[in-house]
Amino acid sequence: MKVDKNVLDELTAKAKASERLRMNFDLRTSLNDTSQRMLNALEPGTVVPVHRHCTTAETVIIVRGRVKEFLYDERGNLAEEILMEVGGDCPVLQIPAGQWHTIESLETGTVIFEAKDGAFAPLREEDIFKR
Repeated sequence: MKVDKNVLDELTAKAKASERLRMNFDLRTSLNDTSQRMLNALEPGTVVPVHRHCTTAETVIIVRGRVKEFLYDERGNLAEEILMEVGGDCPVLQIPAGQWHTIESLETGTVIFEAKDGAFAPLREEDIFKR
């Protein structure tokens, strides 16, 4: 599969039309593929709750646009902000398993690549930070 500008533009259009202002594109090759690999188009204003993945690290690569990743400690205090942009100081981020985090899209047309171990499982209630 070739992911070109047309694919990214189409995904961005779907994100803009979505109530959540984001849309993902599954890159797995079959239902038997137990990894999680996806493109995620994120528009400014999308809200991703502070959350964690207890059993897997998460790899994030900026494909287009700009985002900020926010990392939090166990008490919900902001520990680090990381700017990610193509050609910037940090275009790839490995978020350790169990790390509380969220992401903010800083410009329209932003697309990231995400990868995690194991089959998709929805976030559990205890993996979404309650303020």
